[in-house]
Amino acid sequence: MSEITTAASTSTTPAPGSAAGRRSRGAVALNVARYVLALFLGFSGIAKLIAHESAVESFDRMGWSHGAMYAIGGLETAGAIALLIPLLAGVAALAFCGLLAGASVVQLTLLDPPNAVMPAVLIGVMALIARDRRAATAALIALARRRA
Repeated sequence: MSEITTAASTSTTPAPGSAAGRRSRGAVALNVARYVLALFLGFSGIAKLIAHESAVESFDRMGWSHGAMYAIGGLETAGAIALLIPLLAGVAALAFCGLLAGASVVQLTLLDPPNAVMPAVLIGVMALIARDRRAATAALIALARRRA
């Protein structure tokens, strides 16, 4: 009987209400969000890179060149790939905060103001991802400093 009690008390699984349990659920949620956003933004970037008619129509409506469409598509695609790499995810999330802020401003000023809410919400999610990945970002900065 004491062997069963001892084995149960030394378990490494966090208690459901404990801080460690909440952290692991939060980490899982942020990882899922990171993967979903990488897919979403990757497809959005690829649509711009292949000049899908919806992307071309949006950029024509804004009065922007196709070069700008390809540049933004390239940034979105590169950022989506970086979101999938744990060491680069924090930096990519920070970069996406800037890109999404620009998207929100463009929606407000040139396209459909009600649609500016979505990039603003995604900025919040990206900020949470960047905060969660701050240790990896610090390690990346230290690695870059050592090599410089």
